[in-house]
Amino acid sequence: MTSFPTSAAPSAGANDEAIIAATRRWVDVAVIGLNLCPFAKAVQVKGQVHYAVSHAQDQSALLKDLARQLLALADSDPAQRDTTLLMVPDMLEDFADFNDFLDEADALLERLGLEGVLQIADFHPHYQFAGTEADDVSNYTNRAPYPTLHLLREDSIEQAVQAVPDASAIFERNIATLEALGLSGVQALGCFAPAALAPGEGESGKGV
Repeated sequence: MTSFPTSAAPSAGANDEAIIAATRRWVDVAVIGLNLCPFAKAVQVKGQVHYAVSHAQDQSALLKDLARQLLALADSDPAQRDTTLLMVPDMLEDFADFNDFLDEADALLERLGLEGVLQIADFHPHYQFAGTEADDVSNYTNRAPYPTLHLLREDSIEQAVQAVPDASAIFERNIATLEALGLSGVQALGCFAPAALAPGEGESGKGV
């Protein structure tokens, strides 16, 4: 994932460049910089990640946008577009609502006949694993500046897992990395804040 050459959706609004830039910074600094996903750098170098922004404000509109992105990914040459990050800045701010929507997203995948072909991973600014406190640093393994749906090819996942030793231990290594930094250290990275925050103001900065 990131610093990838990319294009926004054709209907992108005026803020899309900032939304994409904030997401790319998160991937650069956290996902690749902390090696939270050892598969990410390869697709970055090859320019195979597509960024899209959905300005949907209700579930029906978001499902339509998601369907378009799923079908586009399935129809694309993996050498050109291997994965898609779909950011949703205008709804699903509440993590519980986002979590509920994931069931609808998986049902859509099945209706489109893409189950077993693609899968949907998820990131959220307020991601919280069951049994953890909101400020538990482990939650940052799945936090991002915006509610984000990560569309992946099953074949690519299988190939990546086979190429990485001890892939099953990635999550545990990520937790150890974040715990070593500590909550203040992770927040000081400044890459989990949405574009509304001025650069350098970190997670508690004021909007511009």
